[in-house]
Amino acid sequence: MAASPRIWLITGASSGFGRLLTETVLAEGEIAVATLRTPSDLEDLAAANPDRLVVVKCDVTKPQDILFAFSHTIDKFGRVDVVFNNAGYTIVGEIEATPEDTARALFDINFWGAVGVSKEAVRVFREVNPPNAGGRLLNVSSGLGFGGGPITGIYSASKHALEGLTQSLRREVNPAWNIKISTIAPGAFKTRAHTGAIVLPAPEAYKGEGLPSQVVRDWLKDGSGIRGDPRLAAEAIFRFSSLESPPLRWAMGKDSVAGARDQLNLVGAETNEFESWSDNLELLI
Repeated sequence: MAASPRIWLITGASSGFGRLLTETVLAEGEIAVATLRTPSDLEDLAAANPDRLVVVKCDVTKPQDILFAFSHTIDKFGRVDVVFNNAGYTIVGEIEATPEDTARALFDINFWGAVGVSKEAVRVFREVNPPNAGGRLLNVSSGLGFGGGPITGIYSASKHALEGLTQSLRREVNPAWNIKISTIAPGAFKTRAHTGAIVLPAPEAYKGEGLPSQVVRDWLKDGSGIRGDPRLAAEAIFRFSSLESPPLRWAMGKDSVAGARDQLNLVGAETNEFESWSDNLELLI
């Protein structure tokens, strides 16, 4: 007997990885519940796939929208097999140049929205899906979620927070629940995260040829270094979703891999150099 198609719930499906993964899921014969703030963005896809695509309005900053997206999926299909926790956006700007309300608004989506989706996914996988069926939660981070760089401080911080949450959640769940949780950390792909980022004006103090912020701003403006193909990435994410023993973190893209290695080398070198500073810091009993 052929396995029944999996039921996917995908957030941030209006463009980029969310849209392309929705298309990939449908092309592979599975079922997608695509959530986004403006459902009309997927009218064309919904019209072409009336039996296997459900489009749901969902703003992840609103807990009731998250609960509705899951309950609507369950009402229609009885379960949720894979959650692609993808809703988010990018701010480009020096930390000094980023107003607090702008930073908090980004965290409301990139972090707190992802927290709400993660919590409901785990509950549904454990309490609604058939016994021992579990489920897969794929939280979308960034190559910058492990290190950090100029003009991406607030965005990086939101992804660092998500990676810490994901690792803790993965360690909390009972293995008997069969819930598999991973972070996907893309490098630079030609999606709206890069081409449609909110770019804040640079303070005068950070302007100047060769200064770190200016170098990155020039690189983003040129765009030629952003070479990742998001459609190929979506196909790779689909394959990743079927791994029997998925890793905690997948660095997706050669630049993300290189960034992770650089960060590991830095942390390793500094830890070794200053290890002795922790000598004799224990309480004497």
